[in-house]
Amino acid sequence: MNTTSREFFNEAELLESCVKQDRRAQKALYEFYAPRMLTLCIRYIGDRERAWDLLHDGFITVFEKIGSYSGTGSFEGWMRKIFVNTALMALRKGDVLRYSEELVSVEREASVEQSVLESINSKELLRLIATMPSGFRTVFNMYALEGYSHQEIAEQLKISEGSSRSQLSRARVWLQERLKKQMQEGKR
Repeated sequence: MNTTSREFFNEAELLESCVKQDRRAQKALYEFYAPRMLTLCIRYIGDRERAWDLLHDGFITVFEKIGSYSGTGSFEGWMRKIFVNTALMALRKGDVLRYSEELVSVEREASVEQSVLESINSKELLRLIATMPSGFRTVFNMYALEGYSHQEIAEQLKISEGSSRSQLSRARVWLQERLKKQMQEGKR
């Protein structure tokens, strides 16, 4: 933790001070969690500038609702849900899934050679995910990275479970094709 957050002895004390709207505590909380939450926002939105806006919107919500955190589960997990919901609201406003369609039968996904996955680091992978089409990226993030079920995704995005599965399948194929292309370009 940084100097500001070191003024607080533990997370419970920091959260209690934030509930009391202590500006030093809010600053410490922001400085500690902002880098992680910004990464989450970028993953969903794909645009750094818009992600900064969402980061600020998300923290406003965190500070408004921090008194409702029950202490059950991790605080970071509680915050992540707020930031995911903030990103989803922004995506819904842009209607990112308006062109999604439910596939009755999804074609077999292309398989990626193990060497492709071994040759890419997590930063490169996150950068690649950020370039996915919005609908693919949203469902991929929710399912593969946040652990939502297709039913939960469908409810959150107001789409069918089949559309969620379809978007995930297409996202995986899209990602695999880009990984293969990246590997082939690396061999040149």
